[in-house]
Amino acid sequence: MACWYEGPLAAFDTETTGVDVETDRIVSAAVVVQDAPGTRPRVTQWLVNPGVPVPEAATAVHGLAEDHLQRSGRWPAPVMQEIVEELAAQATVNRPIVVMNAPFDLTLLDRELRRHRASSLDQWFETTPMRVLDPRVLDKHLDRYRKGRRTLTDLCAHYGVTLDGAHDAAADALASLEVVRAVGRRFAARLERLSPAELHTLQAVWHAAQARGLQAWFARSGSEEAVDPAWPLRPDLPAAA
Repeated sequence: MACWYEGPLAAFDTETTGVDVETDRIVSAAVVVQDAPGTRPRVTQWLVNPGVPVPEAATAVHGLAEDHLQRSGRWPAPVMQEIVEELAAQATVNRPIVVMNAPFDLTLLDRELRRHRASSLDQWFETTPMRVLDPRVLDKHLDRYRKGRRTLTDLCAHYGVTLDGAHDAAADALASLEVVRAVGRRFAARLERLSPAELHTLQAVWHAAQARGLQAWFARSGSEEAVDPAWPLRPDLPAAA
């Protein structure tokens, strides 16, 4: 039987108005599904009119200007419903979902669901859990002493994955999926006996340890920046309601 990294995978990615999961909004999203390595992926994309100003700095990253989103984007409420329904459909068929830096994208989706649907991400996965594979967490744990940045662009370069159109949600989702396959192959001896469910649990532990290490580094550097150890979803804050 093929290992999980050679089997069916899905991936989720967003582009946003900024980097604050409590206040920023999703402007585009994509779910990519691939049944096996090398097969044609199935891509579902959404363009969102967030209903709030889109900073020029955000547009400079993903290329989605406010006037374009107002003309062509859909209102957030139905889009968030469709996104979470698609993710739930993947979970129902036991397909692992790749999310690069999961605490950002999944927490932002959770806050959008609370904001526009009076719902939450956890409510959708109470009976059928979502098994998340986060290439950032996996890479940092399995190759912890490698120096350098670990953005998606960096991981693609390191693992030999082609990234066409960075900061496009569909392109980033597909690239993150391919990075996870590459990580699986490179560290097969350590990963092939672990199921996605077991890996999901382990990644929460690994991310917490990574967060503690970064927090200690910030403290030694005199920075007051806080690092959230929660993975793959940060706890809800009252201000996000």
